[in-house]
Amino acid sequence: MSQVSTLDELKLAAYLEANIEGFKGPLTVEKFPGGQSNPTFKITASSGVYVLRRQPPGDLLKSAHAVDREYRVLDALAKTEVPVAKVYHLCEDREVIGSMFYLMECCEGNIYWDPALPEVEKLERGAMYGEMVRVLAAMHKVDINQAGLGDYGKPGNYFKRQYKRWSGQYRASEIDNIDAMEALMAKLEQALPVDGGRVSLVHGDYRIDNVMFAPDNRRIIAVLDWELSTLGHPYADVGYLCMQMRMPSLTDTMLGLKGHDLNALGIPDEQQYVARYCEHMGIEKIEHLGFYVAFSFFRLAAIVQGVAKRAAMGNASNEKAAAAGGLVRPLAELGLEALQDN
Repeated sequence: MSQVSTLDELKLAAYLEANIEGFKGPLTVEKFPGGQSNPTFKITASSGVYVLRRQPPGDLLKSAHAVDREYRVLDALAKTEVPVAKVYHLCEDREVIGSMFYLMECCEGNIYWDPALPEVEKLERGAMYGEMVRVLAAMHKVDINQAGLGDYGKPGNYFKRQYKRWSGQYRASEIDNIDAMEALMAKLEQALPVDGGRVSLVHGDYRIDNVMFAPDNRRIIAVLDWELSTLGHPYADVGYLCMQMRMPSLTDTMLGLKGHDLNALGIPDEQQYVARYCEHMGIEKIEHLGFYVAFSFFRLAAIVQGVAKRAAMGNASNEKAAAAGGLVRPLAELGLEALQDN
């Protein structure tokens, strides 16, 4: 965590002292590595250690970087079985640090960036993936109305809505014509499944590096990065985690499990993972899994295209963002491959 912060520490401390009970400055700010979407900072103050999530500065695509939605869902989930960090305050006044932000607790635990989990033992890996499935099912079982999230998403066919959104985001950030992406978008539009009426809270980016495990790795203590969360079809999250199993490691930060011997690692394969999820949810099976995986590849490709566009505009949060555009084609090709299994 050596990246230099550009935040005005004196101004920020004064604002937080005035708006959060018990907060006491002075404070220091360190930027966490990564965070290509919403820059994330460690705030060390006299009253304790916190985490700040902000929108990136500059012009933003419509509906992107919705830290206010992140704050809302974290606050709503505090009394559910979904483990989340406690949130303290949402600042919508962009004059304070230059963009909207929120402050939350700094949880102490383990985050793993490599889905192969080379740092832990074989038996531990299987249990950790089992815990991920358990928490995902708990998320999908949340009573959205009781949690105050009944209006957190729009009504109607989730995948049709998402397809329109991410196609629009992709077109808005398109730099070059990519034939594989064009083919994937056309085929997905033709293969959109009937919605079926299933509606739940959907995380949108549920993967190994967006959960924090307790120091002993026996349980997840916080699900992180809720920027893409909404109300929608729960199988979107299932497809997204399966996507990581079908994706090879494309960069040193975009790591997948394709090419690994999952049995030797002690990690459940896609069939075992889906079966465990179905068991938790009390359902028999998931049809059209290939579509859900392909859709996840499509959306991820649209997201990294947006990262590349922000780099071209000079607004990206990470110095590696400019290389993101080169990932769109391989991601689209993997999506086309997944569609063949639909």
